[in-house]
Amino acid sequence: MKLISVSVGLPRQVPWKSNAVTTGIFKAPVKRRVRLTILNLDGDGQADLSVHGGTAKAVYVYPSEHYDFWRDEKIAVALPHGSFGENFTTSGLLEDAVHIGDQFRIGTAEVVVTQPRLPCIKLGIKFGDPALVKRFADSRRTGFYLAVRREGEVGAGDFINLIAKDPNRVTVSDITRLYLDKVTDRPIMERALRVAALPANWREYFQDQIHGGKGKDIEA
Repeated sequence: MKLISVSVGLPRQVPWKSNAVTTGIFKAPVKRRVRLTILNLDGDGQADLSVHGGTAKAVYVYPSEHYDFWRDEKIAVALPHGSFGENFTTSGLLEDAVHIGDQFRIGTAEVVVTQPRLPCIKLGIKFGDPALVKRFADSRRTGFYLAVRREGEVGAGDFINLIAKDPNRVTVSDITRLYLDKVTDRPIMERALRVAALPANWREYFQDQIHGGKGKDIEA
């Protein structure tokens, strides 16, 4: 498992349907080593902190293996790393094998997997195609977020070492399927609730589902 690219970017205003929208989805690879803190990478930022960023979404990871799929989909002439707004472009970390709560060492930092990425309209704005948001979700090639357990420095080429695998074995793909397909799989939901790294809004959603409710939508 390896960190292929590290990308950062600060919020900027972009035109969209006769308006100006502020977004932090535009990321570009950096060649230097970067300080990773509890909230984000140096030089990185999010526009809407009510739904983006924060300790549970300090780093967005996207598998490099998915890039060929999107190139075949011809969503853009060029797709450099960071194109989907990710901070870390990785190899060897796919959603159906990575568990919520898994812990990794990257460079001198330590991180833990918290939740899948749910795409928002900002992805459609970046590519000039609002329909891409649904296509991205339907592809299940979502990537996932990390929280930072120990601050440190990271850089492209660093190996990603597994420190601990969460014993509940709930994959990123499991969470995505339960939410996007509106599936009530009580055993998996109950296991998910035992994962310490799962954020509070996801816990509330699954608890409500288990008790027969619809669950409050998770904000992307």
